[in-house]
Amino acid sequence: MRIKSVALTGAAALAFVVPGQAILAQAAPKTVAAAKPAPVSALVKAVDIPYQTFTLKNGLRVVVHTDRKAPVVAVSVWYDVGSKHEPKGKTGFAHLFEHLMFNGSENAPGDFFAPLKSVGATDYNGTTYFDRTNYFETVPTAALDRALFLESDRMGYLLGAVTQGVLDEQRGVVQNEKRQGDNQPYGLTQYKVLSGLFPEGHPYAHSTIGSMADLDQASLETVKDWFRSHYGPNNAVLVLAGDIDVATAKPLVEKYFGAIQPGPKSVLPTVTIPTLPAPVNEVMKDRVAAVMISRNWAVPGLNDPETASLVVAGSVLGGLASSRLDNILVKQEKLAVQVSASDRPFSQVGMFNMTAIVRPGVDPAVVSKRMDEILADFLKNGPTADEVQRAVTRFVSGRVQGLESVGGFGGKAVALAEGTLYSNDPGKYKKQLEGIAAQTPATVKAAANKWLSRPAYTLTVVPGARDAYEEAKVPPRADVPAAPEQAPKGTRGALPDVGQVKPLSFPAVQRSRLANGIELIYAQRTAVPVTQIATSFDAGIAADVPGKLGTQRMVQAMLDEGTTHRNTIAIAEEQERLGATIGSSASNDRTVVGLDVPSINLAPALDLYADILRNPAFPDPELARVKAQTLAGIKQELTSPQGLAGRVLPPLVYGPTSPYAKAQGAGDPTAVAAMTREQLVAFQQAWLRPDKAKIFVTSDRPLAEVKAALDRVFGDWKGTGTAGVKSFTAGQPSAPKIVLVNRPDSPQSMILAGAPTALKGVDDLLLQNTANDALGGSFLSRINTDIRENKHWSYGVRGGFQTSEFAAPYVMSAPVQADKTGPSIDALRTDVAEFLTTKPMDQVEYDRAITGAIRSLSGNFETSGAVLSAMQTNDLYRRPDDYYATITQRYQAMTLSELNKSIQTALNPKNFVWVVVGDAKTVKPQLDTLGLPVEVIEPSAIVATAPAAQ
Repeated sequence: MRIKSVALTGAAALAFVVPGQAILAQAAPKTVAAAKPAPVSALVKAVDIPYQTFTLKNGLRVVVHTDRKAPVVAVSVWYDVGSKHEPKGKTGFAHLFEHLMFNGSENAPGDFFAPLKSVGATDYNGTTYFDRTNYFETVPTAALDRALFLESDRMGYLLGAVTQGVLDEQRGVVQNEKRQGDNQPYGLTQYKVLSGLFPEGHPYAHSTIGSMADLDQASLETVKDWFRSHYGPNNAVLVLAGDIDVATAKPLVEKYFGAIQPGPKSVLPTVTIPTLPAPVNEVMKDRVAAVMISRNWAVPGLNDPETASLVVAGSVLGGLASSRLDNILVKQEKLAVQVSASDRPFSQVGMFNMTAIVRPGVDPAVVSKRMDEILADFLKNGPTADEVQRAVTRFVSGRVQGLESVGGFGGKAVALAEGTLYSNDPGKYKKQLEGIAAQTPATVKAAANKWLSRPAYTLTVVPGARDAYEEAKVPPRADVPAAPEQAPKGTRGALPDVGQVKPLSFPAVQRSRLANGIELIYAQRTAVPVTQIATSFDAGIAADVPGKLGTQRMVQAMLDEGTTHRNTIAIAEEQERLGATIGSSASNDRTVVGLDVPSINLAPALDLYADILRNPAFPDPELARVKAQTLAGIKQELTSPQGLAGRVLPPLVYGPTSPYAKAQGAGDPTAVAAMTREQLVAFQQAWLRPDKAKIFVTSDRPLAEVKAALDRVFGDWKGTGTAGVKSFTAGQPSAPKIVLVNRPDSPQSMILAGAPTALKGVDDLLLQNTANDALGGSFLSRINTDIRENKHWSYGVRGGFQTSEFAAPYVMSAPVQADKTGPSIDALRTDVAEFLTTKPMDQVEYDRAITGAIRSLSGNFETSGAVLSAMQTNDLYRRPDDYYATITQRYQAMTLSELNKSIQTALNPKNFVWVVVGDAKTVKPQLDTLGLPVEVIEPSAIVATAPAAQ
């Protein structure tokens, strides 16, 4: 089953899942007829984003989409400049400038996030890639004037605010962003693949992050010249989507952007799709637990008609749960523990990739040979009609769900902006969907043969000490003082006021019960024709078996590996035909099995969903394979900075006997290796049973219809045997100390710190969490501002109460450059101590936290997924169903002294225990100066000494 919470390959473009598909001849005691899904055409028809356009005299193209479901507007500005526009010696400039444009403009100096947060903006960020730079935020309708002022000011009035101090600050942040990516397992592969696929000087031959050397050499004048050359209005697209119409938008856009003078138009670089003269095979070493084989081709970009065929080819080969690579390499022959294939189309080129993580003990040459043979068979015979149909349905249904949001990383504003910028057509998204839906076995086979029969670039990553790479030789920059605050020039008037923000209209939550007593918690959401279901069991990590950690997770992984009615192949294929996604997740307190499906396919999807929940077979052949995959995943956790820190901290902060101390990755490898079918059945019967379940639903379909559908498949479900019981015996947390996990060759150190508190999730921590907004809960928090913005030692630092039903320790996360590990801990200790004593939350921070929290409510709950999550959280922490409907009054009643007292009472700065994952030879001398005991352990010792939680 797809498990949401674990990554196997770190920075590699792969997510660790325990796949649920095979071509094994697995017998099933019974069979059921596959339900007939709705035609793909019906799903495509559901995707519609009406829009209107206009263009200012200065060349700014504007697209407006009206969506009145919430009183918010997504503002998305896309610039036609990305890393492909960077000449030699200026790699990373586009991304560096993305950061610089968040540091204030002439009439709105200071951090760009401050005025956005104060208006209640949500989904606000910026990104850079090969083809573009974009900035986006979703704001209350009443704050649209302010958002447009800010975006226009950094478009037309930026350079006066870009000082040497700002440049040095953000250069340091970007270099730590690069270190953070490079520090992951397989984190250096992107550089090798790009330089292997494309010749030197090709616009797509270097990474967006750039090189350390080029970033170091960026002068103030060169970055200003870069801005003048690329960031004019005639080089941009502005999309407004949400509670707005073109009659309202046009005068506003003219008011704020109309006076900006056009600049040079970005010149589309000349791009060829290179064909290698012969296959290229390279090997690199990395501190990884498993060999990775990555096969790559340069292919056409997104405007080429063959791209749709290649997208489907990638899905059939390695994207679907029932893909060829999964079926053969993972399930049937058990040569790999993880596989993938996909086409990534960019504006002018695409990159097609096939990847396999080799099962430990298997000869990589055998896997490489089988990858070639599987591809050769695909090119010879093509996909089946059923494979194409499943791939198309999966793609289209995913797009339907993704377009519920007006903004963010993938909402409707993104679809309109991409089409406008890359294809001069805001409606390109519809043509892309129609192109995907029109695919046939013949079109997919033809495109695959044309492009994937060419020589490939193959990179094999093998375990071993990393080779030296050029960027690591660049000495770290000297520390510089923080950039001084600047006064607004005021040439465009004051920052616009925010009007009256409409209050949150949280959907009415209704409760009912199925015939067997399972409680149903429901909210209707009609923005998209989708039903989302979360069956939540009172289990979670706290229910894992003492001495056999990993049992709970293994049950999750095995649920869709076969039932008494369907084998694992049938389960995977049926999901794909229906456009459904069935997956699981686990928190400390709950195990959740979810279903997302187009509502038109709800009835047949529920048949499948209920079969998985009620009748899991835990077949031994699949169990053996899933255990091997899990063990490989555990080995990979022990090479990941986050994986290592996440295993070490829970027993220290909760105490080794606490049930929450069981949160140690994918479990105990010894226990996993010895796990039996009988153990899994016993856990499932004790914990994943109707009397421990609640079903949460958001749907466009009415409650009566949803309840009847659920009653049909669950109404007669009864538990077997005795229900499990949790024991919440309090553990004894560790005394303050530092545990250093030695990870050689790490350019960064991962710092994870935790302090126990007496708080519990059921206490309702609204006061403490609101106070923490200023300490560690937002981008503008004390610890992030200090370590990232002022000292530029990190890409990002955060802290907060890690809330469970019966515990809420305070946890901080800080990946920092290796040579600043000790000073970073010292700075964090000072920041926390001062916040709790001499420098508590001040009036500015209070106003920002309260105002931002109230104004952001509508944006926070724009989507069905957000509402579904809130319903579950409210139930877990025993809050009323109208908790968020009434939360504004609670925020308005809070006082500054009340907030400070709440967090000062809850948190003792002297109680932190620190886990550091880094290169001991570099880091330990720094830690020895901090006045705390320092224990050094090797990754191999972590699983060997894991305590047995109760």
